[in-house]
Amino acid sequence: MGYASTDIDGFDYVHYYSGTAKHSAFFYAAMFGFDIVGYQGPETGVRDRVSYLLKQDDLVMAISSAIVPEHEIHDFLSKHGDGVREISIRVKDPAEALAFAVEKGATKARDVEKIEDDHGTFVSASIQIYGDTLMNFVNRDDYAAVLPGYMPYEGPQFVGRKVGLSHIDHIVGNVGEGQMNVWAKFFEDTMDLETFVHFDKGDISTKYSALVSKVVRSKNSKVKFPINEPAEGLKKSQIEEFLEVNYGGGVQHIAIATDDIVNAIEAMEANGVQFIETPASYYEVIGDRAEGISEAIEDLKRLNILVDRDEEGYLLQLFTQPLGDRPTLFFEFIQREGCEGFGQNNFQSLFESIEREQAKRGNL
Repeated sequence: MGYASTDIDGFDYVHYYSGTAKHSAFFYAAMFGFDIVGYQGPETGVRDRVSYLLKQDDLVMAISSAIVPEHEIHDFLSKHGDGVREISIRVKDPAEALAFAVEKGATKARDVEKIEDDHGTFVSASIQIYGDTLMNFVNRDDYAAVLPGYMPYEGPQFVGRKVGLSHIDHIVGNVGEGQMNVWAKFFEDTMDLETFVHFDKGDISTKYSALVSKVVRSKNSKVKFPINEPAEGLKKSQIEEFLEVNYGGGVQHIAIATDDIVNAIEAMEANGVQFIETPASYYEVIGDRAEGISEAIEDLKRLNILVDRDEEGYLLQLFTQPLGDRPTLFFEFIQREGCEGFGQNNFQSLFESIEREQAKRGNL
């Protein structure tokens, strides 16, 4: 029948490159409640790198670092610093998805690979997308383990408070000025996605800076990819800062779903996670957006959680500080109660909060 984005069945794993995989694995486990479930390295016959596999519900993160001088992980890190190298989505047929994408203009990064082991059959293929990011097409219908090639991890676990994260809601990419429409069309053409919403300069701005954004998604809404580019402003925007310190485009943030954001943020704060601060005045003017929500406004204010709504319901969200040394990758945590939007009414508060952090770094 041919490839269609309705064959996409959600996000799979992300692959994060780090200068020291062990330290990063312990950091993400301790802060965000992941279990370390797998290991790959010299002890497993892998001679050039070390990888740890982290899992929490349907949320999977592989973290790798190189242990030999000449390696593409070093190339990525020297340019971008720690960050996301690979995004993965589940598809019905990776071979068909790859063939369709290449026919429509995508560049193949990895050919179809079928791995068979004691856990079943794992199939994957990859294309190149913005920056130095890869998009993996994955099928694990007949695979019982998390990822192939990993031995069970038997080292220490970091038991902080359990967080209750569920799955990836969306992944946001930053691209250069004039590239947003190019990449939106790329996703539409090569993966049969559709443009869901477009935010113009007047929608996402402060008196100092602005961005424009398009959200593309699969036609069954199971994956969503907002794409940001900078817009002209009086000072440097958060997107311009990202592009400068990341030396090009890449994954800006990963939005992770939870069913109980109040408990999740409380747990992560207890574990030491640092979040963007929300001005107290925000909770004095949210008005109708907070009508009928189940959570107490006092809890949202105490935890800096933002609220937005559309005709279908409401959402709650909060953003971390940058996760590494460079102000690039961060996490968003989101609880959706019917609302399929992206918190447009929170953009002003979010931008102002991020600008305060930029000013501290001297990058506004």
